[in-house]
Amino acid sequence: MSTVAVVGGGIVGLATARALARSGYDVVLIEKEAALAQHQTGRNSGVVHAGLYYPPGSLKARMAAAGSASMYAYAREKGIPHDNCGKLVVACDASELPGLATLAERAAANGVPATMLTPEQARAHEPYVRCVQALHVQTTGIIDYPGVCRSLADDVVAAGGELRLGVAFEGAESVGGIPDGGGAGVGGSGGGGRAAGVRVATSAGELRVDALVACAGLYADRVAAASGFEPEARIVPFRGEYFELSPDKHYLVRGLIYPVPDPRFPFLGVHLTRMVGGGVHAGPNAVLALRREGYTWRDVDLAELRDSLAWPGLWQLAKRNVVPGAREVIRSLSRRQFAASLSRLVPGIAADDLHPAPAGVRAQALRRDGSMVEDFLVQTHGRQIHVLNAPSPAATAALEIADHVCAHVIGSLS
Repeated sequence: MSTVAVVGGGIVGLATARALARSGYDVVLIEKEAALAQHQTGRNSGVVHAGLYYPPGSLKARMAAAGSASMYAYAREKGIPHDNCGKLVVACDASELPGLATLAERAAANGVPATMLTPEQARAHEPYVRCVQALHVQTTGIIDYPGVCRSLADDVVAAGGELRLGVAFEGAESVGGIPDGGGAGVGGSGGGGRAAGVRVATSAGELRVDALVACAGLYADRVAAASGFEPEARIVPFRGEYFELSPDKHYLVRGLIYPVPDPRFPFLGVHLTRMVGGGVHAGPNAVLALRREGYTWRDVDLAELRDSLAWPGLWQLAKRNVVPGAREVIRSLSRRQFAASLSRLVPGIAADDLHPAPAGVRAQALRRDGSMVEDFLVQTHGRQIHVLNAPSPAATAALEIADHVCAHVIGSLS
């Protein structure tokens, strides 16, 4: 039986470990934290995405559409709290109508059920929303992703896999053969010779495995570099800050309410999300994090910050997004401005209605020229498979990403 090490205890790592264990591999998952899903998975907004925003034919478009169905099915099977409540994307004035029409076209191209609504029709779904037109996306919903992770972990163990928590990855090298010196792009596989195995150094000792899968999120590029592979992009962390609405304002939101995204800026804008455990979250904005696990302005790691600032791609991105980027920083520093953005969607939300909630950090792969890696990015290096870009909607698509990576492992070992 071939042994595979999986690095990372977020939802993508756990789903991949589950797929491998169920395919007959001897799986060892290592996670540096003492508990699972402590970073991107455990700090996101809990949304099951429909596949609305992504270019037709991309991995994100295909896997999000399939993933919303498979994630709901998994939640039903395992009794995990979820709600396919749908969402509204709202145009607040006429200038946003072309962007809304573009989203409707993309929904149709991606096979995402979505209907254009008049203001009156929109208020049948969200009575307090303000808009000139809205797009109702039926398959968007909410779910308990930490609960999904706990269930996936149980599945891994039930299939004979092992979870080693509190064990940090330190490095890896291909051994016993000629390593594959190249990598492939989105969804691709490397060519060349096959390595006979991988030696993995961890804080708890060395592992000798037949293949390595890295699902390291915020440290994906560093894990790759420490494995003898230079990825094509660098991870730059962006913090997303959230607030929770006061209980007396929960009535304002039934499901999910999103703005039309600013086409100049590569994020979706602050939105309102009813949470599966109760309450309503507002956010996130998007500002540069001062460390990879930097959840407040006070969380600073000078070495990691220097690493981000030394990457030319960050400066190129900043140059192209001066105005929207400045707006995000102002919104981060001013609760009044944050509330003003929300009240465009739902009038009546004031700064006093917002209470701080835990922030998250998005691991965004950024190329040297400042272009963001828009799609999921999986690259191979001999018997190493590195998931180098898996931001939203990776949680939604986790089961599909897992099958995709599992196919790479099978190919590397054949």
